[in-house]
Amino acid sequence: MKAIVYKKYGTPDVLKLKEVEKPNPKENEVLINVQAAAANAADWHMLRGKPFLARLDFGLFKPKNTILGIDIAGRVEAIGNNVIGFKPGDEVFGDCGWGAFAEYVCVKESNIVLKPANATFEEAAAVPVSALTALQGIRNKGEIQAGQKVLINGASGGVGTFAVQIAKSFDTEVTGVCGTTKLETTHSIGADHVIDYTKEDFTKNGKHYDLIIDVVGNRSVSDYKRALIRNGRCVIVGFTSMGRLLQHALQGAWSSITGNKKVGLMGTAQMNKEDLTFVKKLIEAGKVKPVIDRRYPLSDVAEAIRYLEKGHARGKVVITVENNNK
Repeated sequence: MKAIVYKKYGTPDVLKLKEVEKPNPKENEVLINVQAAAANAADWHMLRGKPFLARLDFGLFKPKNTILGIDIAGRVEAIGNNVIGFKPGDEVFGDCGWGAFAEYVCVKESNIVLKPANATFEEAAAVPVSALTALQGIRNKGEIQAGQKVLINGASGGVGTFAVQIAKSFDTEVTGVCGTTKLETTHSIGADHVIDYTKEDFTKNGKHYDLIIDVVGNRSVSDYKRALIRNGRCVIVGFTSMGRLLQHALQGAWSSITGNKKVGLMGTAQMNKEDLTFVKKLIEAGKVKPVIDRRYPLSDVAEAIRYLEKGHARGKVVITVENNNK
């Protein structure tokens, strides 16, 4: 099968399209004929081996996993022993761990569900990591309640576009923060209000929110507190530097203990069938629509990651495995 392979950390130039051995499903695994995958920030972090501490998990001197890509959508090709929920031909989507940038990948049965009936393979591939990050940040960490005022900083990106729509599904009033060229997109996916961050600072305009979801992670803890109501919460999903991340972790934790406003880090989203099914139902109900900025063929994964690294994507960047689209 064809796959995008890298044997050392570096720029997207180290990614190569190669012929590799097609995998076989082990116990409780399903072999997926990949139709589409999605690029995430985790891909370029792992590609570059940064932050360096992450290499304790990725591989200290060279990557343990040589094929990037987490989000997949495709058809079941074969099943391993003890798989009872799927059969060959089923259209599925989910989290493969690593290895999505290939024509085939083996996935744990517990990490996939049937594809939404009203979504294309590309749309389904855009969902898992970003949508579950948004859902778990909003519902689990943010403890969202109907009627609240919610602000999404970074509303036009991969996680942000899902966060706006998922927050709206909880019957809240949503404000999205994004750049000038993305205001229309943010409005179109359901934001009640939009703020152009190049013209207005949401932490200094005198407005206050019950819940802030920050996908960017570029503000200080005191900034977040200024924009929160009493007993409000801020959940920080992204980060811009290790220094800022440490500040959010330490100062945010101390502030949450000693004050009446909580500021904390999201952490890593946990893949599970229940949450993936929850998002699937929102898609089928028309409450969530994946936003795709650009599509690239498998051979152009390097270009896709270069574009994603610039930080200007409007929604998701998707990889289409053209040879398998039948």
